Amino acid sequence: MGYYAVIDTNVVLSALLSKNIDSATVKVLDAVFDGVIIPLYHQDILTEYDEVLHRKKFHLREETIQTILNAIRQYGVEIFPQPTGTILIDMDDLVFYEVVMEKREDDAYLVTGNQKHYPLKDFIVTPAEMMAIIEATGKVGL
Repeated sequence: MGYYAVIDTNVVLSALLSKNIDSATVKVLDAVFDGVIIPLYHQDILTEYDEVLHRKKFHLREETIQTILNAIRQYGVEIFPQPTGTILIDMDDLVFYEVVMEKREDDAYLVTGNQKHYPLKDFIVTPAEMMAIIEATGKVGL
């Protein structure tokens, strides 16, 4: 059994730009490829990943971007959330919040580097907190 998680774009981008293979963001992305984290997504999330990762200033290779997008589709679960009526500081983040809310009965998490953009909830965690949760249960590297 893995952990359901919506992974915010900033976490994916930070992982791809990191020079530190032991960073929490890299570990979160590795956990997706290892099947420990089951990413939850909506087409709007994939569209945002695609748009942000293609920004010229990041100098990411097309092959790398496609590998990430394909992995999210392959290992993830597409969610069609119901509106929550929640107002966020950055309404572009609403789809991430609504997707996680749709799977809360399955203990889904939202992994973000921008917790201030979301309500204070125990399931909205930083990459380091997500890895601590996983490590506490011994499910790393399954």
